[in-house]
Amino acid sequence: MKPITEYVDYREYMRDYYGERKRVSYFSWREFAKLAGFTSSGYLKLVCDGKTRLSRVGAVKVAGAMGLAGFSSQYFCLLVEYCDESDEKVRLEIYSRMRALVEENGVRILGAEAFDYFKSWVNPVVRELAPIMPGAKPSEIAKMCVPEVTAGEVRNALTLMVQAGLLQLKPDGSFVQTNKGLSGNPQLISSAILALQKQLAMLAVDAIDYTSREDRNISGLTFGVDEKTLWHLSEEVDRFREKVKGILSKVESYDRVYRLNLQLFPLSSPLGEKDA
Repeated sequence: MKPITEYVDYREYMRDYYGERKRVSYFSWREFAKLAGFTSSGYLKLVCDGKTRLSRVGAVKVAGAMGLAGFSSQYFCLLVEYCDESDEKVRLEIYSRMRALVEENGVRILGAEAFDYFKSWVNPVVRELAPIMPGAKPSEIAKMCVPEVTAGEVRNALTLMVQAGLLQLKPDGSFVQTNKGLSGNPQLISSAILALQKQLAMLAVDAIDYTSREDRNISGLTFGVDEKTLWHLSEEVDRFREKVKGILSKVESYDRVYRLNLQLFPLSSPLGEKDA
């Protein structure tokens, strides 16, 4: 089996464990449940099928039944909390605990760089600013950000992106972007991406008060729509985003960093849904 830190779904780990035990010996869901101390023979099968979940006490029992101890057991229990938590803010906190645990034990989580990159709006902004400010100190880059950030935040962003291969540090101290993209398991980095989207949405709100009209274009529509038209609008938004990417690909040099938010969201529930 893969190391526990390469899993982002505890149910997948349990299924792999069950499959490996069954491959080399007689093993059943009944025996698995008995090893973990559960009276219901089919309980762990229901857990792995996503029909129920493990409690914190249950996670400890299952970890022991699978032979996990110490660091591996702690990581599995945190993974259970992470996967079953619906609040994205809490999920971020749990993931931070997972990161701290693996760092204490000298282990690496696959896709951790992607998670760190998407966790803060400062990272993508610094990635764009650093190449056009050769020789600039972190404090100088920080002052160019809107809103202004700290030199420490910029320094951390630069370190992260060099380590992740998103920026290359040249001998003269300047930075150049690489064509490398960040990849990670969508389940793992989804919380970070959502947090980033919330940060950028709040920056758009602040821009109304702190950015001149000449430097921003913020507008919107409120309208009634049916499901068919909604799908059509969503497709048009996707097409527009791709068109913008095409325009940006032709930019040979730039002197500022912008963010374009495309937001299409409901302001009411469909008629009849609340009555159902």
